[in-house]
Amino acid sequence: MSTTRSDLKGRLTDGLYGLGWGAVKKLPEPVAAALFRNLADQVWRRRGKSVLRLESNLARVVPDADAARLAELSQAGMRSYMRYWMESFRLPTWSPERIKASIDVRDAHRLTEGLDAGRGVVLALPHLGNWDLAGAWVTTDLKVPFTTVAERLKPETLYDRFVAYRQGLGMEVLPHSGGAAFGTLARRLRAGGLVCLVADRDLSASGVEVDFFGATARMPAGPA
Repeated sequence: MSTTRSDLKGRLTDGLYGLGWGAVKKLPEPVAAALFRNLADQVWRRRGKSVLRLESNLARVVPDADAARLAELSQAGMRSYMRYWMESFRLPTWSPERIKASIDVRDAHRLTEGLDAGRGVVLALPHLGNWDLAGAWVTTDLKVPFTTVAERLKPETLYDRFVAYRQGLGMEVLPHSGGAAFGTLARRLRAGGLVCLVADRDLSASGVEVDFFGATARMPAGPA
């Protein structure tokens, strides 16, 4: 029975994401923005596990915040998170001009100088802002393809959706497990390519414990 429930949940999740990519991009943008803002507020008011975890994390980052301030920050955080999904569902329809105008990039020469010199470049990135928009800027404005690694999601069809979505934005996506990602990344770098890796979440068994906002957290060994 548990397997059946898991399968049903996976199919439902996959269907909802498919609906998002298929329908949300067709809505007028003000309608889509209001829809996802309202959804964020509904999730926030339910005070589920995700909201409580967010407030617990915020309490570490902003230790002087009282309950009212933490509630304000967590609501803003949920709205930001839902805005990310709204923009991600609509991003394939954005023009190169819209992508360029929607991102503020500083010190881009640190990236382009290495690539122009024929050296492979690694961008170590945090879970911050709209990662896909940043990637779209690299491929559309700089016109530089890049390779990245993605965690395998359940169900497999959902992972395939994310891969197709990011490939459509010009990214080469390798699976974190079940493949030969490390060797491919090494070849891309030796050829003078660009590799983008999320650097603040350890998905291996070889992470390094660091002090992170007064608590112990495990980070990937390279960035740590």
